[in-house]
Order: sequence, then C-alpha cells, then structure tokens
Amino acid sequence: MKLGLIGLGRMGAGIAERLRRAGHAVVGFDQNPDLSQVASLEELVATLSPPRVVWVMVPSGDPTEGTLRELAGLVAAGDILIDGGNSYYKDSVRRAAELNERGIKFLDIGVSGGIWGLDVGFCLMAGGPRDAFDTVEPMLKTLAPEGGYGYIGPSGAGHFVKMVHNGIEYGMLQAYAEGFDLLQAAEFGVDLHQVSALWNHGSVVRSWLLELAERAFERDPALEQLRGHVDDSGEGRWTVLDAVERGVAADVIAHALFRRFTSREEDSFSMRVIAALRNEFGGHPIKTS
Repeated sequence: MKLGLIGLGRMGAGIAERLRRAGHAVVGFDQNPDLSQVASLEELVATLSPPRVVWVMVPSGDPTEGTLRELAGLVAAGDILIDGGNSYYKDSVRRAAELNERGIKFLDIGVSGGIWGLDVGFCLMAGGPRDAFDTVEPMLKTLAPEGGYGYIGPSGAGHFVKMVHNGIEYGMLQAYAEGFDLLQAAEFGVDLHQVSALWNHGSVVRSWLLELAERAFERDPALEQLRGHVDDSGEGRWTVLDAVERGVAADVIAHALFRRFTSREEDSFSMRVIAALRNEFGGHPIKTS
C-alpha cells in the first residue's frame, strides 16, 4: 500500500519505518523539515492516488483538529483519513460525522506500543466504517504482532477502547509503584532489580511493565537520576470522567490519576518508579534530580 503519514515523532517514525521495511510506500510530513519528504500537506496529498489513505500521528487536541480540517479540504470523497493519536473518542465521533458529509471515510485507531512498536509491533484498535478498515487492513497487519490488531466497532470505538486501555495502564503503574516503594522502605535491603527479575519468572504479577522495571532498576537501582514528577496524557482524565458519566466505579484509576497530580508537588520513590517506567515504554520525558 501507499499512504501519507503526518507526524514523524517517536511513534510516527516507528510506524513509517515498520511499514517501509515490509514494502509499503510511505510519504512522510512533519513540522520539522529535516524529517519531511514533502514540504506541505498539499504536496503530500498530491503524491497519492485515489482512494488516498492519510494517517495522522500528531498530538491530540488543536494539532489533530487543525490537521484534519486542512486535510478535509485537500482530499476527496472516497479517501480515508486515519487518526492514530490519543484523541478523545467523542471528538472522533464528531469528526467522523463531519467528514462523512463530504464522503470522506474516517478511522479512529488507538495505537499502543510506544517506542518498542518498531521492533515488536503495535497494538491497533480501529473504529469507523468497516469497508475503510478492510481497505487498510494489509497495512495494519504489517504494523501489528500476531493477533495485535482488530476492528472494534463504529466511529469512536477505537479511541474509546484505547482510552480505557490507558486508564488501566495508570492503575497498573500505580500498583507496581506502591509495591516497590514499600520494598525499598523496608529494613531488609531488598534488591529491586533482583525482585523484579524474580517476579517475571512464574509469578502472577509478571508482565512487560515488570520487565521494563527490571531494566530501569538495573541502570539506576535507587532511581536517583530522576525526579518523581509524572505527567498525565489526558486519557486517564477522560477515563475517570467517562466512568463518572456512566456511573461505573473506577476507584483505582481515579486514585492513580490523582497521585500523578500530587507527584508535581513532591518527589516520592513510588512516583520515580512510574516516571522510569513511562520513559522505558514510551520514551516520555523525565525530570532529573
């Protein structure tokens, strides 16, 4: 397949490279001219043949909104626009309806995998018209590991599932953080690198996140090189707000979100664990001590 890809940051660059390695043709555009193959969105669209496929991987909110609005004036009926960023699912529902009025097909695809996706594959959660999904499925199959992509449902479903995924991630990170905080506070001189490695062999809490904890503790056993400042991407907030709207108890996720707010006022070991893990899986910036 041939597609245009807008946004060549940590995730976008990995997506482009994985597709190219498998023989797909990718035309990339980024605000950084050193990364771009074309000088403008207009030039990018001109390089594609109908039905065009354009994938947007820019920050949620105004950057995504502005990019999709500009693209809507450049593409034609029958073309497919994909938002692979962490957009709010209600925005995706609205955007799908607006683009549908022009005959443009819109897919909201939640993407998970972080900086590791290039090598091990991305998990892809797609919402939108089924025929548009079928058109781009060869590309999704290339990007994902075995069993790692799927059609979730109508417009908004992909980003809704990704939102809940990230909410669960908040809770998992918080649980690991509190556990390691307790271990390092005890009088036994526990080696956190040893314990994280041990737990990854047969224990019920083994996971990829724990493997990343093992890596982080190997490099910096007491996580002294970073501060316990943890940002939130927005999806944790949206998950909690959605739980309130639906009357669904989401105690753990809400607590994890509020602890991130607190982390900006203190420097606890538990928050250093979360900062380290986010840097490991997503390349998220850290603040050093």
